[in-house]
Amino acid sequence: MARIISFCFGLAAYAIFLGTFLYAIGFVAGVAVPKGIDSGEVVPTIEAVIVNILLLSLFALQHSLMARKTFKQWWTKYVPTAIERSAYVLFASLALLLLYWQWRPIPTIIWQLSDPTIARAFLGLSLVGWFIVLLSTFLINHFELFGLHQVFANLRARPIAAPHFKAPFLYKIVRHPIYLGFIIAFWSTPTMTGGHFLFAAVTTAYILVGISLEERDMIALFGDQYRQYRQQVAMLVPRPHHRQ
Repeated sequence: MARIISFCFGLAAYAIFLGTFLYAIGFVAGVAVPKGIDSGEVVPTIEAVIVNILLLSLFALQHSLMARKTFKQWWTKYVPTAIERSAYVLFASLALLLLYWQWRPIPTIIWQLSDPTIARAFLGLSLVGWFIVLLSTFLINHFELFGLHQVFANLRARPIAAPHFKAPFLYKIVRHPIYLGFIIAFWSTPTMTGGHFLFAAVTTAYILVGISLEERDMIALFGDQYRQYRQQVAMLVPRPHHRQ
């Protein structure tokens, strides 16, 4: 029964993540969702900046803290190891849902592309960024990344294989294609408002910090194998003549 409950929890956490991810596309682009990055009640700019930074900081804190090895060791004293990743995904999704709900627009225009063709091209580039994000998760194991693999293995009473290093396809071009996809998606907009700029700038800064933390963990896990990979493959901007 505990395994069935864990599996159902993992399924629910994944379903919430999937809805949150799809909403993020519309939220950033400001299309097909009830509340986008530039919609909602306009408040004084300083209030909007403070609230939005607090919302982004809450997500960053949750995302980084729960990913640390020391936190996982403490956390799994109270929750089953099989659902640890699903719980992480669930809390990250809830932090994003709170951000969507409470985000304050800052309508000041920083740039706006008047040519419809160029504007559509920028919107299309944003969708390419989201596609890179999704594709990159499947290249390394989408269902393990979001907790389903763990709860399914637990349901079948099978052990989780030890992690092994791999760098398929996009990971041979840049070390962090998921983060690159997010950066492309966040910055490729035909209309850049103050609120959108704040969102893109803060998330990009967090991505750079997150890369530093993540690579420290990867070196601790894979040692010289990852050090060599880091020397051969660029972090975010592809090198003209990278070695594979």
